[in-house]
Amino acid sequence: MRDTFLIAVYAFAGAAVTGLAGAGALRLIRRRSLTASLTVIAAVGVVAMLAGTLAVAWAMFLSPHDLTVVTTVVAMAAVVSLATALLLGRWVVARSHELAIAARSFGDGGAFTAPAEPATAELDALSRELAATSARLAESRERERALETSRRELVAWISHDLRTPLAGLRAMSEALEDGVAADPDRYLRQMRTEVERLNDMVGDLFELSRIHAGTLPLALTRVSLYDLVGDALAGADPLAREHGVRLVGGRVEQVPVEVDGKEMSRVLGNLLVNAIRRTPADGTVAIAAERTAEGVVLSVTDGCGGIPPEDLPRVFDTGWRGTHARTPPAGAGLGLAIVRGIVEAHQGRATVHNIPGGCRFEVVLPAAAS
Repeated sequence: MRDTFLIAVYAFAGAAVTGLAGAGALRLIRRRSLTASLTVIAAVGVVAMLAGTLAVAWAMFLSPHDLTVVTTVVAMAAVVSLATALLLGRWVVARSHELAIAARSFGDGGAFTAPAEPATAELDALSRELAATSARLAESRERERALETSRRELVAWISHDLRTPLAGLRAMSEALEDGVAADPDRYLRQMRTEVERLNDMVGDLFELSRIHAGTLPLALTRVSLYDLVGDALAGADPLAREHGVRLVGGRVEQVPVEVDGKEMSRVLGNLLVNAIRRTPADGTVAIAAERTAEGVVLSVTDGCGGIPPEDLPRVFDTGWRGTHARTPPAGAGLGLAIVRGIVEAHQGRATVHNIPGGCRFEVVLPAAAS
C-alpha cells in the first residue's frame, strides 16, 4: 500500500510540473491561433504522462526494460495526439474563418448567410446569433429609411403650410399699411385666424418633439372616459356643424381610466377633427368607449370611404396626410402621430382599420385598478 501511495505521489509531482509549464505556455500563446493551443493541450497530456513515468522510474519503481516500453508507448501516443490536435485545430480555424467572412458581409450592409459547412455547437450557436442580429439590423435599417422618408415629408409639408399663411399675413399687413384694405376689420380677423393656425402648428411640433424625445410629462389621475368624451364632443361640435357632419356618442360607458386628462383630451380632439374633416356632409362620426378583455377601448368611426390598404401602416407616421384627395385644407400631418405618441406614453396602443363606408380608429388603454 505504501508503494502505491509513493508511486501516486511521484507521478502527480511529475505531471504537475508539466501542467504548470503547459499553463505558462498557453498564457504566452493566448493570442495565437486555436491550433497552437490545442497542440499545447495535447502535448501537456502526453508529456505529463511521460513525466510521471520518469519520476516513478527515478524512484526505482520501474525496471529499465519497463521504462523503455512505457516510453515507446507514450511517444507513439504523443505522435497520434499531436496529429489529432493539429487536424482539429485546422478544422475549427477554417470554420471560424468562414464565419468571420460571413459576418463581414452583413456588417457591410448585407444579410448574414451561415456557412454551409457544419461547425461545432459553439460556432453553430454563434452563427444563429449572428443571423438573428442580421435580421434585427435589417429591420433597424428599414425603420431608419422609413423615418428619414417621414422626416423629409414632414419638412416639405411644414415648409408649404408655413409659407401659405405667412404669405397671406404679409399681403394683408402690406394692404393695411398702404391703406388699400377695403375692410380693415375683416383683414384683422383673418390675420388673427392665420396667427392661430401658425400657433397650432408650432404647438403640434413642440408636442411631437417631446414625444420623440421621451420627455412628455404625464400627470395621471383617475377619470371617467364618459366625461372626457363628453368634453371632446362639445369641443368638436362647432366644426361638425360647419361641415354638416353628425356627431354620435351613444355607446360610451362610464369606464374609469388613469390618464393625463389634458393629453387624452388632445387625443380625442385630434381623432374627432380628423374624422370630421374626412367625412362628407350629411355623414356621421361616432365615438364609443367600452371595457374589454384587452383593457379600455375607445373608438372613433368616420365615413371617409376607407383608407387604401397600402396606406394603413403609415397612417400614424409623422407627416403622413394620405392622397391629395383626402388631404384636409389645414394641418401638417402631425395629429395622428401625436395621438400614437400620447397613447403609447400611457402604455396603450392606437390602431386603424377599414369598415364599410369608412374607417375606425381605436385606442386601447390599460383599465384602471378597481
